[in-house]
Amino acid sequence: MNLEDLREYGNLELLTKKLVDGFITGKHKSPYHGFSVEFAEHRNYNPGDNTRFIDWKVFAKTDRLYTKQFDEETNLRCVLALDISSSMYFPEDSLDKIRFSTIACGSLANLLQRQRDAFGLSLFSDSIEYMSQTKSTSIHLHNTLVQLQQLLEKKNIQKTSNLPEVIHRLAEQIPRRSMVVIFTDFLGEDKRMEELFTSLQHLRHNKHDIILFHIWDSQQEELFELEDRPYILTDAESGEKIKIYPQEIKKEYTKKVQAYFYELKLRCGDYGIEFVEADIRKSFDQIFVPFLLKRNAI
Repeated sequence: MNLEDLREYGNLELLTKKLVDGFITGKHKSPYHGFSVEFAEHRNYNPGDNTRFIDWKVFAKTDRLYTKQFDEETNLRCVLALDISSSMYFPEDSLDKIRFSTIACGSLANLLQRQRDAFGLSLFSDSIEYMSQTKSTSIHLHNTLVQLQQLLEKKNIQKTSNLPEVIHRLAEQIPRRSMVVIFTDFLGEDKRMEELFTSLQHLRHNKHDIILFHIWDSQQEELFELEDRPYILTDAESGEKIKIYPQEIKKEYTKKVQAYFYELKLRCGDYGIEFVEADIRKSFDQIFVPFLLKRNAI
């Protein structure tokens, strides 16, 4: 399923459930031995466990001892951080980066809740605009999806981004070791590369695992596949306008863009940070696969 197939679903909760169900029961099931997407409300009783948590009703039916698993008994804590600055609203149709990222965040939240992993949501531009608690309950999942649904329905308001500052704030506000999953297009960060990696080191120093999802429309933002005619391009964050002829600048533009993202990937590798390119014109498998591989490795 890709973004164009999602117009028939109006409800994000239903949509993300369909995506996760389709992925888990489909062709990608076999590579993830040891990862159970079906969470249990109980776990086997082991000698030494507190007997007051034994579910005696289940024992009466099955003649087996199970203890109730509570919300704090989670395998993983995960923070899903989503860039909501103006550049994420490109291109201005149903294929925009913010819509793709919102659905991806909701799907990962659904996946985490099934596993009884705790998750939180952070929305940011040049500062953190929203930060939820980190929980694993079904009510928390519903509230997270409501927050994301509201984001889907909002119009683009001109907002700048400051990824290094936001990452520093995340490092300060996340109290316990977590997986931090960041969805952003990285636009403008070439001017502050050192600041960006200083902030990422801050997260790493606090023992957090990191996945960076680079959300982009590769057809337009990397390959610069535009019609051969004049364009007036508007900077989504500053409002600055510039007139261009695509064929005159395409070669130099693609060279610089590819060099920038190559450096990002190279430096992320040096720091032990997962860097994943996610093209909004492709399926959500490109989100699920690296996330599950990383989650299993922790």
